[in-house]
Amino acid sequence: MADEPGDGHLRLGTARGRWVLATTVLGSGLAMLDSTVVNVALGRIGEDLDAGFSGLQWTVNAYTLSLAALILLGGSLGDRFGRRRVFLVGVVWFAAASLLCGLAPDIGLLIAARGLQGVGGALLTPGSLAIIAASFHPEDRSAAVGAWSGLSGIAAAVGPLVGGWLVELDWRLVFLVNVPVAVLIVVVATRHVPESRDPEAGDRLDLTGTVLAAAALGALTFGLTRAGEVGFAGAAAATVAVGVAGLVAFVVVEGRSTHPLVPLELFRNPQFSAANAVTLLVYAALGVIFVLLVLQLQVVSGWTPLAAGSALLPVTVVMLLFSARAGALAQRIGPRLPMTVGPLLAAGGALWMGRIGVDASYVPDVLAPVLLFAVGLTLLVSPLTATVLDAADDRHAGIASGVNNAIARTAGLLAVAVVPAAVGIAGDDYTDPSTFDDGFGAAMIINASLLVLGAVLAVLFVRRPLAAATSPDEHRMHIETCPHCGVSGTQLHPADHDH
Repeated sequence: MADEPGDGHLRLGTARGRWVLATTVLGSGLAMLDSTVVNVALGRIGEDLDAGFSGLQWTVNAYTLSLAALILLGGSLGDRFGRRRVFLVGVVWFAAASLLCGLAPDIGLLIAARGLQGVGGALLTPGSLAIIAASFHPEDRSAAVGAWSGLSGIAAAVGPLVGGWLVELDWRLVFLVNVPVAVLIVVVATRHVPESRDPEAGDRLDLTGTVLAAAALGALTFGLTRAGEVGFAGAAAATVAVGVAGLVAFVVVEGRSTHPLVPLELFRNPQFSAANAVTLLVYAALGVIFVLLVLQLQVVSGWTPLAAGSALLPVTVVMLLFSARAGALAQRIGPRLPMTVGPLLAAGGALWMGRIGVDASYVPDVLAPVLLFAVGLTLLVSPLTATVLDAADDRHAGIASGVNNAIARTAGLLAVAVVPAAVGIAGDDYTDPSTFDDGFGAAMIINASLLVLGAVLAVLFVRRPLAAATSPDEHRMHIETCPHCGVSGTQLHPADHDH
């Protein structure tokens, strides 16, 4: 491969270009699919390891917590020490943690291993698109990102089906299958992916901010989850207070830092702040829906893990097919209308899902509300992400997308801790169809309310039209669909790597 160009000059039609594309698709898919497939496996995990609902919450949240807290640091490490190097460290780390998950004898060790998995995900996720942007020739970069988006979407569509099948064999296979895939990634990346760095990356990393963010989110998540079991008092309330204090300290440190993890000046832009507030509300609802729906279908409706996992497949398919068109529409008419109508349609879908119960039929009871939800999500996500990027200058476009990604994951993290407790799902309630059914219906009302609030914020505060229109392929560089439903990754701006 020595005769082919490397950093910033690869062509998509070359053998090495195709190897680089395959590596990034496999790497991003490794982290992406894990977040969706594990939701399908929760019921079997709880049965096998005799875990209460808080154990299942932490099986989801331990991964999301470490991923949300460290994903910005992961991007910075790649820029400074080499994107391929950090990407490979993340892949190996993720595989080792997956092996621990697959061998875990009890729920405590599984939760700890899931936290380690999130660390690996935070190292490899930012590197996937960054490697594409840094490796390919500018003329091929949009096409490469478009191919990455399409192939990742196909992987996401197939994932729940494969995951459901694996869960029916043994839930541990959901984690163990990551190991051979990781070995393949390491072999291909070592041979074919060029190394790249950001020559303008600073010499210092915001470790203080990173530690404060992780500690604050951890305390909040632990306190809120604990409050669902024992009530909001005593140690649970004290832990939440520590988490809030940690967030305040994080803001103070970031405001004074010369190399902040999150430049607070971004939030002085009203459009940026409004778009991220909408993100917080919408992704809080999504996090709960994608955890509780697959459990509702298994516990209450009596579906198999394979059937429950495939129930959300239409969301991935609709977003994959129409996200670029939704983004182009927002370029023509502005983001305000799609960001208002989208959450309202998704809220209607969530309320409709609340009627899923015993002996639910696929087409009228599940497919119809899921399709309505998918249409609303598709209208929303592309304009939302494009608005975040458009509100930041080119110098901050990469960090702006990373902040939005971290906010989305944090929203889901905290909502999964809070909403089940608010609707009375705790302990062994998930094994009782009647109790879980009542809680699920109430949770869908809360989720719909969050989506409606997101629409209200959009109509009140999202006013500025988007910048000049882009082509469909270029628009893919601005899209991050939700972490639960399809293409996922740190968004890029065309200018990020062209300086």
